[in-house]
Amino acid sequence: MRRMQRGLAALQLLTALAFAAHAADSRAPRAPVTPPPGAAAPGMKSPDAPAAQRRRRARRRRAGDALLPGVWGGRHVRFEVTEAGARIEYDCAHGTVEGKILVDASGRFDVAGTYYREHGGPVREGEDSNGQPVRLTGRVGGSLMSLTVARGGTKIGDYNLTRDSEGRVFKCR
Repeated sequence: MRRMQRGLAALQLLTALAFAAHAADSRAPRAPVTPPPGAAAPGMKSPDAPAAQRRRRARRRRAGDALLPGVWGGRHVRFEVTEAGARIEYDCAHGTVEGKILVDASGRFDVAGTYYREHGGPVREGEDSNGQPVRLTGRVGGSLMSLTVARGGTKIGDYNLTRDSEGRVFKCR
């Protein structure tokens, strides 16, 4: 009987200790659980959700990367990118881009350039060789580039180029 009483006393003691530990834990101060800015509590929509999505998208976008130096070529065009800009050869014309060509996260670019018309035969003394301002827009994806050259809203040409290709240009003679 004495053995049973000791066992019962030990069981009561363990129960009391477990209860006391649980009660102390439930009374301990806790930091409030708040969702991060732009996030909603489970099951609720956040009024800031569109703003949060814009912030996430903005973080994913890279800053403009410069088009790496190299040669791109296609039918009737050769586009050589350098550290300082680009030199473009067309059939019966050439052009330049001053400054690096920055490409966004989607591979798009839009830069100012200069377009110089050429003609067959010698260049005459006093002949006007001033270039015309143009916009070069396009997109780079892997080893392919699409390029549009326009002057004052008038399209001069659309070109499809391949990296490390010299292109096929037929100069005026």
